[in-house]
Amino acid sequence: MTSEQGPSPRPYRVAVIGSGPSGLYTAEALLAGDAGVHVDVFDRLPAPYGLVRYGVAPDHLKMKSVIRALVSTFDDTARVRFLGNVHVGTAAPGTVALPPEVLREHYHAVVHATGSAVDRDLGIEGEDLAGSVGSGAFVSWYCGHPDAAAADPALDGAGAVVVGAGNVAIDVARVLSRPAADLAATDLHDTVLDRLHASGVTDVHVLVRRGPQHVRFTPPELRALAALDDVEVRVHDDGLLAAGVPEPPERRMRQVLQTLTAWAADPPGAGARRRIHLRFLRSPQRLLPDGDGRVRAVRVVRNEITPDGGVRPTGETAELAAGLVVRAIGYTGEPVPGLPFDAASGTVPHEHGRVVLGGEPVRGSYVTGWIKRGPTGVIGTNKADGAETAASVLADLPRLGTPPRPGGDAVLDRMRDLGLEPVLWDDWLRLDAAERALGERRGGTERVKIAERAAMLDAARGRSTTSR
Repeated sequence: MTSEQGPSPRPYRVAVIGSGPSGLYTAEALLAGDAGVHVDVFDRLPAPYGLVRYGVAPDHLKMKSVIRALVSTFDDTARVRFLGNVHVGTAAPGTVALPPEVLREHYHAVVHATGSAVDRDLGIEGEDLAGSVGSGAFVSWYCGHPDAAAADPALDGAGAVVVGAGNVAIDVARVLSRPAADLAATDLHDTVLDRLHASGVTDVHVLVRRGPQHVRFTPPELRALAALDDVEVRVHDDGLLAAGVPEPPERRMRQVLQTLTAWAADPPGAGARRRIHLRFLRSPQRLLPDGDGRVRAVRVVRNEITPDGGVRPTGETAELAAGLVVRAIGYTGEPVPGLPFDAASGTVPHEHGRVVLGGEPVRGSYVTGWIKRGPTGVIGTNKADGAETAASVLADLPRLGTPPRPGGDAVLDRMRDLGLEPVLWDDWLRLDAAERALGERRGGTERVKIAERAAMLDAARGRSTTSR
């Protein structure tokens, strides 16, 4: 892909806000598309890779290996920079941020790759009780996200409930049930590993609103439950699978149904110390409190499929004891300062990645990834999505005009004037090396994450740190 006017007469400077897969695939396409493009990749965290680092379960080592491809984006050190620990937007009290309008002074174009990080609500009574959390927050905790380092999930009770029918729900159930000793070979932060060692959870109930023929689990995610040590998987489906359900046309769903049918008849891991209960046609109706404002149980209603394929409650209810409730029912985006926002979809309106307001493109503003299309697809989906946005940027660059202060060092000077000290690529490599050293100390794992922001910055600046 090249711009229509051939090689650039001067460097074009593009800012990409977000260093997850969507941002890095877009940066990669921009660099490949025009030798005159220079890209600065911003991230509010000191470490790159976004969702791959902070959203992929620690025991999904194959999925995490995509980092080996993403890191190549930074190979051309003359044309691409990492600027971590810089929040672009409105500063929270006591913090410093880079105002979005400052970017207009230094870059021809700005691409927003900020994702969809807000957990959707169930909309039921008791959802605000202590012990009720969104899957985004819970996954951030066990993935060592700095914003979740101080989280204290309720793991003292025997019961936990996960609401959802997708892979995230399965991930949460697996991490809650898997013996912590098995997770020691992953990058889990030490504090998280200690909490899972001490966990009292023995029964994880996954509530699926519809029937087993409607779930969104992928076959590998589902089958991985049967491979867990000392974990039994029980299928509660009101006898639907034994009676036979219509065979879905999609191969993936046929494989899921075959697995569930086999497990309903012969539960894997029968008699194990911990149990995962897959409860179909069940929805949470209300979270019930104890005397201290914490969740003690979930009132669950049984559903039925209507003749037109919908779902309705039957009125039959039961209670499940649970001190932890994790809702894994999807995510939505947050408004980007200065850009239009569609609250219904949680995305920024766009045409091929060009931000649109009132039917007209917003000059120099672009989106990619989940903030562009919503929280759909897999990691690889971001490659084509990023290429589409990059093509729009490259086509527009010759007519976007020159920013007032386009020099490569000018933005660094401005950030430092504001009190921001970005984490550069070499700084990240020091942090990376510190995490690898912690992995060697634990033994048998590639790295151990450093989760606290202050400790991450200490490691990035070459100051000594520990994992705790």
